[in-house]
Amino acid sequence: MAIIKAGKVVIVLAGRHAGKKGVVVKTFDDGTSDKKFSHCLVAGLASNPRKVTKAMDKKKVEKRSKALKPFVKYINVRHLFPTRYVVDMDLKKAVDEADLVDAEKKVDVKKQLKTIFYDRYMNQKEVTSEKKAQGSSYFYKKLQF
Repeated sequence: MAIIKAGKVVIVLAGRHAGKKGVVVKTFDDGTSDKKFSHCLVAGLASNPRKVTKAMDKKKVEKRSKALKPFVKYINVRHLFPTRYVVDMDLKKAVDEADLVDAEKKVDVKKQLKTIFYDRYMNQKEVTSEKKAQGSSYFYKKLQF
């Protein structure tokens, strides 16, 4: 798939995380030995951060921002809807394919993802490119449908 590349924001269409946004970490165009179809490794938000207003104090904003919950999953390309947005989060270092096999290591990967997603959410204004800034702001917004 030429459209779906690493860093692309996608919407999951099927399964447990249907309707949730994710970021493509790695693509497998020809498939692998166990999954013979083209698929992607996607890291995304199972639950978005809660709404924050200007009237809220810093402590409450921090608490509501920590509500995000990550997921990591191999998903068929046909079950992904690519958006026009791109995010420049470096997820390849945090998500190692060997760690996803063991359940205990997968929990550690999710904890690392939560810190990465939380740091980016709290520092959205420090993104260099305008296009990447739009992507990260879109990624953290809840889908309205």
